[in-house]
Amino acid sequence: MAQVFDRSSNALARASLVLTGLIVIALGVALNSLQRSPWVTRQGQRPDQPVPFSHKHHVEGLGLQCQYCHTSVEKSSYAGIPPTKTCMNCHSQIWTDAQLLEPVRESWATGKSINWIRVHDLPDYVYFNHEIHVNKGIGCASCHGRVDEMPLMYEENTLQMEWCLNCHRDPGKNLRPTSEIYNMAWAGPSKDKPVWCTSTGKGGATAQQVSCVTKDPGANPVMAQLEKPSSGTDLQPHPTTGEGQTVSDVPAMAIPASYTPFTNQADLGKFLTAQYHIRTANELSSCEVCHR
Repeated sequence: MAQVFDRSSNALARASLVLTGLIVIALGVALNSLQRSPWVTRQGQRPDQPVPFSHKHHVEGLGLQCQYCHTSVEKSSYAGIPPTKTCMNCHSQIWTDAQLLEPVRESWATGKSINWIRVHDLPDYVYFNHEIHVNKGIGCASCHGRVDEMPLMYEENTLQMEWCLNCHRDPGKNLRPTSEIYNMAWAGPSKDKPVWCTSTGKGGATAQQVSCVTKDPGANPVMAQLEKPSSGTDLQPHPTTGEGQTVSDVPAMAIPASYTPFTNQADLGKFLTAQYHIRTANELSSCEVCHR
């Protein structure tokens, strides 16, 4: 019986299998790169807004605080878009005839909201709570970048799940004192610029539990108030009867706060992670944190 296939067919079959594998790998790499590219993530893109609002002018130039426009940043899952009234608080007095601000004046006159284009837009299946991040020591610049240096707003980071998980697996690298949340120029502690922190012993909001300063408290330590807990705790109970004073029986007193200097972000992050009662990396990385 005559041979149907030539001997070279074996080599061709092997080469075709190798070529198919290389094509599949190249296609996977290309799709992965495309999925991470600004074309998909919109990272760095500056959408055309109805009014070219400049954060650089308003924040760095005029010194407006983030909370003036984003009023719900500390108490809501959304930072909030300012209503037209916020704009008119100033622009009813200055730049009243500027053509650039015609959409603002029209919105004010008609009562219709300005159709801003959302820059930081997470998928609908992701639950993100702005309040918890701000009150647990995550600064504005950690997610949004140096907004105070942006003439036109753009997305600094990808906002993809991988980016979120990188922080959730090690939140300490992004934690800062709550007094520095709105400080866009915050760069963390260093040997040249250490940060001194102490636990105040207070309960309540995160901001009240830690006191941090950027100048050596040295000879003039800040006084921390020792509050009495609601339930008594034995101080020196009787060895037999267990009777004795409790913290709730002793008047509250002021004690000198003992400040610890931090010269790097890693050590400061560990301290703040404990003081802010941040959940463990495994808990923060669980699916139900973001997907509900």
